[in-house]
Amino acid sequence: MTVVVPDMMKFRHELKYYINMSDYMTIRSRLSLIASADRHVSKNGTYLIRSLYFETPTDRVLREKIDGVNNREKFRIRLYNNDPAFIRLEKKTKTNGLCNKISAPLTQEQCRKIINGDTDFMKESPYGLVRELAAKMTFEQLRPQTIVDYTREAFVYGPGNVRITLDSDIRTGIRSTDIFNPELPTVRTTLAPTTILEVKYDEFLPEIIREVVRVQNRKQTAFSKYAIARMFG
Repeated sequence: MTVVVPDMMKFRHELKYYINMSDYMTIRSRLSLIASADRHVSKNGTYLIRSLYFETPTDRVLREKIDGVNNREKFRIRLYNNDPAFIRLEKKTKTNGLCNKISAPLTQEQCRKIINGDTDFMKESPYGLVRELAAKMTFEQLRPQTIVDYTREAFVYGPGNVRITLDSDIRTGIRSTDIFNPELPTVRTTLAPTTILEVKYDEFLPEIIREVVRVQNRKQTAFSKYAIARMFG
C-alpha cells in the first residue's frame, strides 16, 4: 500500500455573517470588481454542495458546537453539483478560533460502504484521513447522520489567500443519508431568505476585502449549517 502524505496542517481565520438580500446584492457587486470567481462555479456563477455529516450516538459533535468547545472536529462526505465523479471526505477542525480542513478522495462505491458501516476497506486506505474515520467509526461509533444542501457563490483574492463565499437556500434531508439521490426531499432551514457570508484567510485580511464585505449592523456569528439542520431531526 502506498501511503499518501497529506500537506502540512495549516489553520486559517474564518469570519461568518448573516446577511439579507440587500447586503448580498451590494457585496456581490463589489466582489465582482476586485475578486475572481472560483474556478468550480458553473455558468450562472454558483454550484450546489451536498454534505453528509457524521455524528456519535450521544450527539457529541452537535453538543461541542453548541457549547463552544475550543478544540473540536467534524467529519463529512461532500458532493458537488450531485456529481459522483468528484467526492471528498473532509475533516474540519477548529482550535483557538482558527479553522483547518483536510480532505481525501472517495469513490461512490466507497461512500456506499461507509454509509452501510463497512470499514474494512478504510483500514487499508492510503489516506490517513480515511483510516482515521474508520477508527472513529469503530471506537467512537461515529456514523452518517444528516444531509445538508445549499447553493454557493465563491470568490478568491490572491493577497492573504482570501476566499469569500455566499451560501443560500440551506436545506436539510433531516435524517436521510441517501446522498446520491438527486430527488431527495429536503426542507428549508430558515423561514426567510438568508445568505451566509463567509470570509476565510491566512495571516492577514487585506483592507480592501475588509471594506468590500463590510455591511452595517451585521455582527459576526458562529453559524453552523450542521447545527441548524439538526433542529429538524
